[in-house]
Amino acid sequence: MGPAIGDNSGLGGTLKFDFGEPGSVLIDGKSTPNTVTDGDGKAADCTISVALSDFEKMVKGELDGTSAFMQGKLRVAGDMGLAMKLGPILAKARG
Repeated sequence: MGPAIGDNSGLGGTLKFDFGEPGSVLIDGKSTPNTVTDGDGKAADCTISVALSDFEKMVKGELDGTSAFMQGKLRVAGDMGLAMKLGPILAKARG
């Protein structure tokens, strides 16, 4: 995921992906360069809770984030605006 974030993701905030038992990942879009680290126990401006398998489908383009949200496969807590900025980042991760 780090290469998709690059030096400046455009997030302007902190975003955590909570995968449940496998753990979590924190994207710090406030730091320069942006960083991707273990998110366990860390607070974020926005937390997205999603099963790792569904996240992998999102990265591959097999599952749309909006559809996942509407189906209850993805939950957002905090700044919804940050969650809305994920589309271009996931597209970049696909290559």
